[in-house]
This record gives sequence, C-alpha cells and structure tokens, in this order.
Amino acid sequence: MKIVIIPDSFKGSASSMEVCNCIEKGVLKVFKNAEIKKIPVADGGEGTVYSVLYAAGGNIKKIKVRNPEGKIIEAKYGIINKDKAVIEMAAASGITLVDDKDRNPLKYSTYGTGELIKDALNNNIKEILIGIGGSATNDCGIGMANALGYRFLDKDNNELEAIAENMIKVEHIDDSNADRRIFDIKISAACDVTNPLYGENGATAVYGKQKGVTEESFDILDNGLKNIARVVKEKFNKEIDYIEGAGAAGGLGGGLLAFCNAELKSGINAVLDIIDFEEHIKGASLIITGEGAIDGQTKKGKVPVGVAKRANNIPVIAIVGDIRDGAEAVYDLGITSIMPALKRAMPLDEAIKNSKILIEDAAERALRFISINL
Repeated sequence: MKIVIIPDSFKGSASSMEVCNCIEKGVLKVFKNAEIKKIPVADGGEGTVYSVLYAAGGNIKKIKVRNPEGKIIEAKYGIINKDKAVIEMAAASGITLVDDKDRNPLKYSTYGTGELIKDALNNNIKEILIGIGGSATNDCGIGMANALGYRFLDKDNNELEAIAENMIKVEHIDDSNADRRIFDIKISAACDVTNPLYGENGATAVYGKQKGVTEESFDILDNGLKNIARVVKEKFNKEIDYIEGAGAAGGLGGGLLAFCNAELKSGINAVLDIIDFEEHIKGASLIITGEGAIDGQTKKGKVPVGVAKRANNIPVIAIVGDIRDGAEAVYDLGITSIMPALKRAMPLDEAIKNSKILIEDAAERALRFISINL
C-alpha cells in the first residue's frame, strides 16, 4: 500500500517536514508495511526552496546579493536537475532582512532578487519558480529589473536609482541592455494573493503598514506603482494595473509580468508543477494532506485543496489543527474527509505544545477507520 503524505506546515507549531514525520508515525502504527512517500510543501512563502528540493532532489546554491537596503548578504536558492531553479524572493528582499524599528520602504529595492535570477541564468537554468511571499519591498520589481539590465530614466533621460521612492519619477524604461535570456526560459511566480497593483486593495494599501509605510510615504509609493504601470504600458503595451496578484510582494508580481514575461500561479500549483507531483502519486492508494486550520478560505488555493484537485481520483484525507466555518466547501473540491488533531477541547498553548503527538494520533485514528473499510 503506497501512501503519499503532503501537508503544509502547522504555523507556529510544526514545520511541514515535522508534520510529515508525525503523520508517518501514525500511519505505520496501522499499516506497518506501507510504502510512504513524504513531500513537505510550502505554497511559495518561507520554506519553498527546501520543500521543493526535498521532493525533487537538487542542490543549494549560495551567492552574495544586496538586501533591500543595499547591504551585501549571502542568499540561497535551489537547483533541480541542473536546469530548474527555485528562488524565494524573501532570501534577498525579505522583511526579516531589515530592522523592524527602522523600516523605510521608500529606500528599499528588489535588486537582490534580480541578482538571484541573474545567477540562475548564468547556470543555464531553463525554468525558474519564484516564491514571492514575505517581502520588505514596495518597488514594483524595478530593483529586480535593474539587476537584469533594465534602466529607469526621468523626464530628462537621467538614470534613476532603482528604489521605491523613485518610481514616481520614471518617465522612460531603457531595455537595450536587458538580459534577453529571461525571455527564453519559463518563469513562474508562486502567488496566493489577488491584490491589484495599486489602489484601495493594492500592494501599498493592504501590505504597506507592516513594511513601514507611513501616511507621508503612502501616496509616494502608491502613485509610484501607478506610474510604473503607465510607463510599462507605453513601453511594452502590457497592462499590469489590475491583474490579480500584480500587487503581491509590493508589486513584484506586476514587475515579473512586465519585465520577465513571468506567469503568476497559485503557490501550491506552482510547487506541484515543478516537483512533478503526478509522478509522485502514481500507484498511491491514499494521499494525506493537512494544514493548521481548515475553513472557507482553504478552497481559494491553499495546500489541501491544491493537492486534492490534482489527486487523480485518489482519496485525500486532510489532517488539521482546527476545523472552522466553511470547511465543508472542500468536500466538493476533492477532499474525502477531514480529521482534526484535537481529541478534546484544550487551550491553544497546550495544543501547540503537544502538536506533534496530536498530529500523530490523528493520523492513526484516520488510518484505523480506513482499515475497517478496506
């Protein structure tokens, strides 16, 4: 009996790999000779590189890049089969790389993310997956583009530093030295937000405060994003303003569309694509997925539903920390059943402390029920 275990992390209590191990222990208590395939996954945010490398094999590449403030740091990305790369923009342009007391997104840039892409191109990569969660930046990806050879010019054709506060000054884009290799490969951005580039639901309005956007800087940034969209349309005849996900990562979603011809995908679908998920589940009798809480939002592309939609009629059990309102919607999207980890009511801190034991127990309970029906 082959069982594929492919959960997300239980945020705050267990990583996706730890969840895999706990579920495996529970399964083996019931089916001692089961063939277990563990695939810890992330949906484009933190942990995406390691989860993909675990599932697909590969190596970590370390290079020096600029962080959002322009300081030189070491960043990592993954290489699979010598021709695929997995990048987390947060490794170069993430919010954890800047001091939370002195955040100033006006001065920040995604240049380091562009350096990661450039290095992948230099390693003859033919496909890149970029997870765009956890950004510190709000620059529409002009920093990234600058690292790839694009130049941003003001009304007098003077080159501007590719930082967020200068977006509003851009009148022309010079792509004469842009690295053309980006147009010869497949680039996918793992993105699970639907925000447009600017406006009341855009990057600055929804995510700006946590990045340090103030009342004084808000209009500079939001109007800057709007201005870049205008210039992109004039230069490339591409409209990125209201595309769902263009506002992800401070507009990096839109920047990847504009400057790299990237495709925005749901995070879990992008990950499942690059690890060849359908190959991993061939011959499986059961798939076990999971997340910390399952509710009405899960149907909008979170890991359990993303997995279930591509399960090829294999039964899918979701082991979860909590079942909330609207969870029943996932039954119509491929989830066979939901097994809560909690055996009784308990305080949250107790549940977190005992999460690994609870997950293992939930897996055993689920599999014992299945064994009765086999």
